[in-house]
Amino acid sequence: MSTTATTAPTSRSGENVARRRRRMRERLPLYLAISPFYLLFAVFGLFPIVFSIVLSFTDWDGMGDISFVGLAQYQYLLTDGRFWNAVANTFIIWFLSTVPMLFLAMVIAFLLHQNIRFTKVYRVAFFLPNVTSMVAMAIVFGSVFSDTFGLVNSALTALGIDAVPWLSSNWGIKVTIAVMVIWRFTGYNAIIFLAGLQAIPTDLYDSAKVDGANLAQVFFRITVPMLRPIILFTVITSTIGGLSLFTEPQVLLGDSGGAGEAGMTIVLYQYNQAFTQFDFGYGSAIAWALFLIAAVFSIINWRLVSGRGDGTGRPTPAKKISPTTEARR
Repeated sequence: MSTTATTAPTSRSGENVARRRRRMRERLPLYLAISPFYLLFAVFGLFPIVFSIVLSFTDWDGMGDISFVGLAQYQYLLTDGRFWNAVANTFIIWFLSTVPMLFLAMVIAFLLHQNIRFTKVYRVAFFLPNVTSMVAMAIVFGSVFSDTFGLVNSALTALGIDAVPWLSSNWGIKVTIAVMVIWRFTGYNAIIFLAGLQAIPTDLYDSAKVDGANLAQVFFRITVPMLRPIILFTVITSTIGGLSLFTEPQVLLGDSGGAGEAGMTIVLYQYNQAFTQFDFGYGSAIAWALFLIAAVFSIINWRLVSGRGDGTGRPTPAKKISPTTEARR
């Protein structure tokens, strides 16, 4: 009896092993088919991320020996006035660009959602700046906002207004970069908002129009609340993109960030430290500081826009209001 009892579990264990091996042989072609993506991601994505974490605790010029310095890079980061100037510049440019950009994008999407002629032509026209070469766009904006021969200053002079030093003053530089960001990404966000508008039931708009709601009431009382998930997505992506601003100031102003480093953003400062000063350890520390800033700021925006402000971590329950009642408000 004992021999039989011992043999039965052993045979079942062997069958399980054989079954697992057979399944592995059947799934091996599938794993091999998807393996190139994971291999490329491990080499060009995961390894640089892990290596940058290690570098942030070292002092390395890219050529010589790597010296471990612990938290020295982060300690210097906290006292680096140029870094905090770059943080302030980045947040000011983000505010000047993101707030009007998202508002304009929502208005444009709302207008494109109406029954107007040549809608497809307008969609292509508004999205075209997003696929335009950033270098070419920066050169054009440099000419338009030039202090001496710029089209904007020429128009201001013709109107009897003094010329503005757009590319040589503190706020002029910030406004110029913000206008570039608005021009490039307004159409992109408008297309995203338009996709969200098309998912809103038309019955809500029909009920509001029957009750006599005007266009502004329909927009602020129906469209905006129904677009909350889309607004959350655009706010977070615009926040991450705004805090990672690099190409616009770098091409428009150069590595110096313009007069008084007024256009020096966090990523541009990190680029200068890593690839101009060859201080890869400090550059990595700046990169991870930017990651923490973007993560915290995105979480704050997510909680504010999603309505999770009750301190419980759960969505705040919304009152059920009929479309007609909402339109009358």
